[in-house]
Amino acid sequence: MTRDLAQLPKGHLHLHFEASTRPLTLRDFAAEADAPVPSWTDFADFLDFQDAYGEVLALIRRPEQLERIMTEMADDAKADGVVYVEVTLAPVLHAHLFDGDAEAVLRFLLAAAEREEERTGVVIRAMIASARVMSVELALEDARLAAQYAGRGVVSYGLHSDERGAPAAPFAAAFDIAREAGLLITPHAGELEGPESVREAIEVLRADRVLHGVRVIEDPELTAEVARLGVTLDVCPSSNVVLHVVPDLEHHPLPALLAAGVSCSINADDPIQFGPNVLEEYELARERLGLTDEQLAGCARASITASGAPEDVQTRALAGIDAWLAA
Repeated sequence: MTRDLAQLPKGHLHLHFEASTRPLTLRDFAAEADAPVPSWTDFADFLDFQDAYGEVLALIRRPEQLERIMTEMADDAKADGVVYVEVTLAPVLHAHLFDGDAEAVLRFLLAAAEREEERTGVVIRAMIASARVMSVELALEDARLAAQYAGRGVVSYGLHSDERGAPAAPFAAAFDIAREAGLLITPHAGELEGPESVREAIEVLRADRVLHGVRVIEDPELTAEVARLGVTLDVCPSSNVVLHVVPDLEHHPLPALLAAGVSCSINADDPIQFGPNVLEEYELARERLGLTDEQLAGCARASITASGAPEDVQTRALAGIDAWLAA
């Protein structure tokens, strides 16, 4: 008898807020805006994907829509067996809805997250992320805002967008601010750039987790170092296929990373563009990548222990994972 992966307690650590929008909700937003419904079947490259993300953002025109996304994100998480979400927020993207005030956006979203936590039991915390294609000055503003709300709903600080030609090192000061505030350091790396991007994340930024990070497998010595340091990779298999990081799921390096002793969580990244939710990613990891239930439980453990979840949440989740595996 196969264990039900929906019953496996798990964290979701690599999920961009706007991209958690349900397809039917996006259709409603488009109808409200009297705009065409965005539709994607494939992306030529990462820039094509970024344009698609912009199409989603363009349809979010009222604060109430942000609340709806948060509500449905919590409901979907609960249905997937997710007990903790560390959702990526970029408040600056919605500042125009709040008279240009990014902090007001963050307060609004954190309040919505708190309400959904009370309603569903899914614990929601925030990662504030800066775009590496923007200026260092803007990143410093983001980091200061994240630090201001450390312990008040924000638990981590990250860096996203296209790695190519946009190294992380110039943003080190922003990460210093976040670290001093007690936030987890969680940059994207090792997606569009190779192992050198992961090395920069762990040596320069001193990452606690690396979002993606899968191309570290191209450097066996660095892979061993990541395993030794205990840095968790927040892996998103379907995202890597759709954005041509790997040719297909069967060639995804997640099994090899686990075999090398690297701590990995499994995540959905941008479900509105890539399709699967986090439960479906676990199912694909079982069916297409051949992960055993012990390996899947290990990924679930990593999604809890490497997170910013409160200690009591971690304790309950880890006990639940052990119970799932013992069933």
